[in-house]
Amino acid sequence: MSETPTSAAQAERAFRPNHTAGVTLAQLFPHATLGSTEAETLVTGITLDSRAVQESDLYAALPGAKTHGARFAAQAIEAGAAAIVTDAAGADIIASGQAGAEQTSATSTPVVVTENLRTQLGDLAASIYSSSTNSSGESPAPLPALIGVTGTNGKTTTTYMVRSLLTALGHHTGLIGTIEIQSGTETIEAKLTTPEATQLHSLRARMGESGVDTIAMEVSSHAIDFHRISGLLYDVVGFTNLTQDHLDLHGSMEEYFNVKAELFTPQHARRGVVLVDDEWGKKLAETASIPVQTLSVNATETKDGAEADWNVTNIRREHLGYRFTLTGPADSAGVSQTLDAHVDMPGEFNVANAALALVMVIASGVPAAKLQEAIAAEPSPLTPSVPGRMEVVSTRPAVIVDFAHNPDALERALASVRTQEGRVIVIFGATGERDQLKRPIMGRIAAENADIVVVSDDDPHDEDPATIRAAVIEGAQQAAARTGATVIEAAPRATAIHQAIQMAHENDVVLLAGRGHETAQEVSGIMVPIDDREEARAALVQQTSKTE
Repeated sequence: MSETPTSAAQAERAFRPNHTAGVTLAQLFPHATLGSTEAETLVTGITLDSRAVQESDLYAALPGAKTHGARFAAQAIEAGAAAIVTDAAGADIIASGQAGAEQTSATSTPVVVTENLRTQLGDLAASIYSSSTNSSGESPAPLPALIGVTGTNGKTTTTYMVRSLLTALGHHTGLIGTIEIQSGTETIEAKLTTPEATQLHSLRARMGESGVDTIAMEVSSHAIDFHRISGLLYDVVGFTNLTQDHLDLHGSMEEYFNVKAELFTPQHARRGVVLVDDEWGKKLAETASIPVQTLSVNATETKDGAEADWNVTNIRREHLGYRFTLTGPADSAGVSQTLDAHVDMPGEFNVANAALALVMVIASGVPAAKLQEAIAAEPSPLTPSVPGRMEVVSTRPAVIVDFAHNPDALERALASVRTQEGRVIVIFGATGERDQLKRPIMGRIAAENADIVVVSDDDPHDEDPATIRAAVIEGAQQAAARTGATVIEAAPRATAIHQAIQMAHENDVVLLAGRGHETAQEVSGIMVPIDDREEARAALVQQTSKTE
């Protein structure tokens, strides 16, 4: 269900700075033909959602998947838009009085026409929000530095680690990610992995206004491809890995890589850190047009046969987590850079995430010796609480909730929870109306790495859930014929969770994969409330009551 204008406008206000001096249309569009009055029109914000317009906003009317934003120009003006920027098609809609634009042609609201508007949104927003002031009236308020993380898996955890490290070092930090947006201690609900360009710039200004000096941010391929990060320059960007995902958007792994690689250009970043333990990382390190430092957890050589700049060695298991040593090149003073670190999270892949976070913080200008002091603390700043990312709900039986929703992530999650004592039980599904090729692959991986495979639903969307499950089960059963794994179909998801936990013995591990922190499941257009963590807790209580 779409938001109402009131709720959308309220949500938008949470992204905006409190004090913006504003810029004129003449400053924003120096080459546009404007009347003297139009030229002096003051703009204090920008949005491409007519329902979210605030007083004195510039409404960016873009073509959408189903209709053109210009059809809602009247609604934007009624909400207080000071001006409209659109393309030629949008200008024709407004001029002809189509749909909701009848009132527009009769008003004096300026309409600026420009092509390739989406690619300009970031620069327009940067110009507008650079005039924000802090609560003391300082103008402009300093904009926080940006540290971005991209890749298929590990973005969320790595950004949380970067933020945690910087906070431990005394920085006032912000976070923009899949799960939440945080400005200091304030939490803002996140609806996209990366918000629109207009919102990113307003968020950055808002955080700067409140004293945030550095923001750790997830950068998805969608955000890069749809120009959501236009107008932003990251101090440091990091790359985790690249595995099959989002091919419904990009078409091929090569195109998926090309989109990710755009982040490692001077247009978007000053410097980068690349994990080179897969072929895509090696390729990125070789082709990036900004200075990059390479990192390996597996003593991987780069494409030219050289060792990585930074290497992780001496990995050893400790309780749920790991200790490891990170060694890098000598610093500018010729001093060797070696750090001893520990991360108290399941999964050796979290060693890679932690190492990437450490090198990115060093690349941002923090001396390794100072960082070593910070990571020696207990609890480790490399072990932030990351909702739905290897989140431990119970220890006996072990019940772990993780967001693993693609083949590589599922395989790594299953490998990380395997113990010597008990069985591994996994509950997962595949998303509807998305990459269908990965469904049997995920089924195969589950049956190769778990003892009991419970195939249920993820987000079916408008696709038949039984059809999705059947594709997953086909891959699982083919593998189970070799491995001896038990394959079970159970739906709805709550039933599957309860059934799996009822089967678990004290030393077993139950992995709830695919949904992580999410609290609603989309089924035929209806958002069905379900939180894997809460369902697991309820099932554990029910199991305990039966044994007492």
